[in-house]
Amino acid sequence: MAKNGKAEEKKKINIALQGGGSHGAFSWGVLDRLLEDGRLEITAVSGTSAGAMNAVALADGFVRGGVEGARKKLDDFWRAVAAKGRFSPVQRMPWDVAWGNWSIENTPGYVFFDTMSRVFSPYVANPLGLNPLRNVVGKEIDFDNVRACKSMELFISATNVETGQLRVFSDGEIDLDTVMASACLPQLFQAVEIKGVPYWDGGYGGNPALFPFFKTAATEDVLLVQINPVVREGTPKSANEIQNRIDEITFNAGLLREFRSIAFVKELIAAGRLPHGEYRDIRMHRIDADEAFKDLSASSKVNAEWAFIAYLRDLGRSAASDWLEENYDAVGQRATLDLSGELDDGFKPLRGPAPGRRVKEFLAARLKPESARRRA
Repeated sequence: MAKNGKAEEKKKINIALQGGGSHGAFSWGVLDRLLEDGRLEITAVSGTSAGAMNAVALADGFVRGGVEGARKKLDDFWRAVAAKGRFSPVQRMPWDVAWGNWSIENTPGYVFFDTMSRVFSPYVANPLGLNPLRNVVGKEIDFDNVRACKSMELFISATNVETGQLRVFSDGEIDLDTVMASACLPQLFQAVEIKGVPYWDGGYGGNPALFPFFKTAATEDVLLVQINPVVREGTPKSANEIQNRIDEITFNAGLLREFRSIAFVKELIAAGRLPHGEYRDIRMHRIDADEAFKDLSASSKVNAEWAFIAYLRDLGRSAASDWLEENYDAVGQRATLDLSGELDDGFKPLRGPAPGRRVKEFLAARLKPESARRRA
């Protein structure tokens, strides 16, 4: 884009990427669309679990070939995840495929492994500490490139098992172990030790961590790519629904605490009680797809088939397009995510905005069964 015959300067933004298994492909779609648009410069990325994997793929790709290199590396990474998923014993049943149901919670493989994880610890069920995803990350990501990336700062979160505190790894500290620690679900995998300290999934302490952005000098705009709904109406009744909601609450708790801190500081700055400059007046933005994710079960987070990953990628691209159309002008000027309710005595829950035009069109096209879509 040009203004007065000159190239328009890119707006700077920090990006926070939530974790959520294969649902992280939604974040891939968001990143791909933002990179394709080209009007934003990503100055820092904070990621947890799948968000951490997206972050290192982004940085690796930037070093390899700039924006297009980043887009290609993200594509290569998720295709590699899907290729490994073809050999998983957990696959959708034929009738789920026919009716476009992405859940795998009723498949024999998922029921078996879910039951095992509730009865046996990974030190018993998986004594060799095998993790197929580790092989994918190690093969696809060049961590020398990640550590050498100067285009953006990276922050990867993991939870210290012994203290329960969040540990944020940055820049030169980031390697295969830190990423796998960030994605280590304790029911499934043995804790990842880094310099003798055991770590579990970073989502327990921050999904993702926002406070590292408070020290970055490039921008006060933070874009959260959220794949875990904060609000889910109705009381869960089945065992799976209850566990799913517990996980969502747990993995959003740290994020909501940081929302409250940001809202509190913003209020004090606005009232002149804190000096802006010494304290950051963070402008929060968010891209989500709560309407789509509320219908996805927790089991779909381990569905790694390409059709599902591509669906989430395209959903993410649609959501990012809507956000750019509606909110791009606000970047650098004002927040588009209202945190004021975090300080109200009658606390109003944070809900995502109504789906944009492109997301509505995308979801409407997906209402008919997959078999019918293939014939269309």
